[in-house]
Amino acid sequence: MRLKIVFNMLGTLLIFIGVSMLVPILVALYYKEVDGVAFIVTMGFTISVGRILSRATESDEEIRHREGFAVVTLGWIAISIFGAIPFMLAGVFDNFVDAFFESVSGFTTTGATVIMSLESLSHTILFWRSWMHWLGGMGIIVMSIAILPELAGSMQLFKAEAPGPVHDRLKPRIRETAKTLWVVYLVITTVQTILLVMNDMPFFDAIIHSFGTISSGGFSSRTLSVKAYNSTVIEWIMAVFMFLAGVNLTLHYQFLTGNFKSIFKDKELRFYTCIVVSAIILITINLRFQVYRSLAESLNYAAFQVTSIISTAGFATVDYDIWPPFSRGILLILMFIGGCAGSTAGGIKVIRIYALMKKGFQELYKLIHPRAVTSLKIGNRAVSEEVSTSILGFFFLYVIVFVISTVILTSFGIDLISSISAVAATLGNIGPGLGLIGPLNTYVPLPIVCKLLLSFCMILGRLEIYTVLVFLLSGFWRK
Repeated sequence: MRLKIVFNMLGTLLIFIGVSMLVPILVALYYKEVDGVAFIVTMGFTISVGRILSRATESDEEIRHREGFAVVTLGWIAISIFGAIPFMLAGVFDNFVDAFFESVSGFTTTGATVIMSLESLSHTILFWRSWMHWLGGMGIIVMSIAILPELAGSMQLFKAEAPGPVHDRLKPRIRETAKTLWVVYLVITTVQTILLVMNDMPFFDAIIHSFGTISSGGFSSRTLSVKAYNSTVIEWIMAVFMFLAGVNLTLHYQFLTGNFKSIFKDKELRFYTCIVVSAIILITINLRFQVYRSLAESLNYAAFQVTSIISTAGFATVDYDIWPPFSRGILLILMFIGGCAGSTAGGIKVIRIYALMKKGFQELYKLIHPRAVTSLKIGNRAVSEEVSTSILGFFFLYVIVFVISTVILTSFGIDLISSISAVAATLGNIGPGLGLIGPLNTYVPLPIVCKLLLSFCMILGRLEIYTVLVFLLSGFWRK
């Protein structure tokens, strides 16, 4: 592997992250907050390091697959490290592990936090947490491809970073595809912000929650999350946009361009909608007969939490950890499923679950008709053997990582439910879980080693496991 190219790319990414810190600096100037100094210092340091790396490793060679995996993996670690510096300089945390955890959670759009009271934070810090969400939602690498023409090997970086088993282009050139996706991303964010402001949410809070919704991040400006606004209209606006956040962004593009036919034909969207509607109905019935007296109240809570969990946004309007086991069980299952491929959501992805189910039924059919020749299809599109094997491999690795991480957490004395949900919530980039890290709790009580492990799970989940694990294999480094 050509490390010179890797470090050159990392330098470019650091410069980009450093420049992006100008936005929270402007927020600090507007609100006249001293925390802006932390970002000025960090911005200068980050850009300086980036320029040194870029100039010391200049190269005209094009990036290949190995360098692509290395840039994406090391890039997400590097931006998380530098993104943690403002938290330390502003005095939000007294140890770097917590600052790193919060930074990783922000950029990976997980939404897990180690901050007890959000109301004690400045507007600048609150904005930085959500700004990390918004940048990380589509992906730092994809954004860099969209706006940095000197970034070579765009397709290798896009494949390594973009979520989902299949990477479709909207435009002939990969950079044009990245730009188009970001335009869609910006349009949805703007529309949601306007709707929230029109329904009496403060403008600053509306931006924070819009960033956290479309990126499926979940960082709020209130400790009680969306529950703090006590508005059914706001909750339904959030629920609708969280549902949309879990939909493939290419379908949003098709909608904006008037190609409605392709939307209705999309099998993954149909399956995703079916899962959401079924989960809402089941939880609503369970809550109505065991918790709440009103059907409307049960429906409101069920719809919000189902869309919040399956989209991996992680916002909350109620402490669902006190719900009946049946409802909590459904939410736990949704944590593993996640949203559609090509969306900002985490999890295994709906298309993979759908393909695995089809594969299972295909094997049963072969047992009944051993001589039959069949192929795995999603709609009218045949799934290649390469993609099918990749999906099976991904599912296996996801389960292995989940089991090992859960066992490690339990070895530190954390109860089984909390351990399972903590790994599911971080590996699926959801944020809140059950038990010790429920919707009204934080990750503060966890030991330092556990926070580092869960930080690793967040990056693994955000980069779809393969990218990071391939990078860690010994064979990756051999010539």
